[in-house]
Amino acid sequence: MSWRTAADVTDVLAAPPEPFDADEDLYVPEPCVLAPEQVTEYPDSLELPEEVKQQITDPAPWRAAGIPVDDAEPLELYDKALSHAPGWKIGGWAPWELTDPVPRFCVACGTAMTPLLTISSSEWHRHSTSWIPNEDRGPGASDDSWSNPPDITVLDANHLQLYACPASGGHPHTVLVQ
Repeated sequence: MSWRTAADVTDVLAAPPEPFDADEDLYVPEPCVLAPEQVTEYPDSLELPEEVKQQITDPAPWRAAGIPVDDAEPLELYDKALSHAPGWKIGGWAPWELTDPVPRFCVACGTAMTPLLTISSSEWHRHSTSWIPNEDRGPGASDDSWSNPPDITVLDANHLQLYACPASGGHPHTVLVQ
């Protein structure tokens, strides 16, 4: 990933460029408000060492924190409420929902690639309110809510994740749909 300062931007566009060959109903986001929030997320349980996974599956610490869990739920609760935040995001962890974790390597130098951008079909999980954005909390925000302000759906309501080479911003990016 490479960053630049506002001073480095010399030719500012008056309006964003129009896509030249895209189906407006499928591939062009609806205008919506961008309200970035900094959140802390953790890796998917599939990426955790066995020792940590064992600690997470123990319901006693969850109960001690006042969180009601059944013996079979702690790992599911961890994945829905603490790991891989849904929604559009910069950086973060991969949502391994369709496949087991598969590292991405740069084709130019072999360095392990890192998530750059996630484009999601929803802003939060239907079955957990822990990731509802601040501006959407309150009356009407429930477990059954489904929010998708840009109206983008990625292949059967999944996520499109772009990966970048941390060694060089000039190396090719790669993608993952999960």
